[in-house]
Amino acid sequence: MFMRIDHVGIACHDLEEKIAFFERTFELTVVAREVNEEQGVKEAMLRIADGEGGGSYIQLLEPLGPDTPVGRFLAKRGEGVHHVAFGVPDVEAALGEIGGRGVRLLDEKPRHGSMGSSIAFLHPKDVGGMLTELVQAPPRRL
Repeated sequence: MFMRIDHVGIACHDLEEKIAFFERTFELTVVAREVNEEQGVKEAMLRIADGEGGGSYIQLLEPLGPDTPVGRFLAKRGEGVHHVAFGVPDVEAALGEIGGRGVRLLDEKPRHGSMGSSIAFLHPKDVGGMLTELVQAPPRRL
C-alpha cells in the first residue's frame, strides 16, 4: 500500500528562518510554497530526493494563527515533527482499506494537499501516537 515516505511535516514558528536553516545545513531546495487556508498554514516543500514512486520532501509548516491545528501543536509541544506522510497510489482506496481494518480516519474523503496532491489523515491514537497522512501525488504531465 505504501510506496514511499512522501514527506515529514515539521511545525515551526518562523517559516523563513527554518527554510534558511534547511537550505544552509542540508543543502535542500524549496520546490513549492503554499498558503493553505483550510489547514491554517503557510508551508514550504523542500526536496530530498526523487524516486520511482515520486519525490520525498521535508514540509515546513508555520501556522496562520494560534487557533489552527499547527498553532495548537506548537503551543503544546513546541517546534518539531508534526506528522509523517506516506505516498499511496490511490488515497481513496487506502482510506477504505485502512478504515476497514479499524483505524479511525480524520478524513473520510481526500482533500487538497501540497503541490496538487490528494491527502487524508489517520487518527494518531490508532497509529502509535503518530499523526499519519496519506498522499496521492497528482498525475505526472508529459
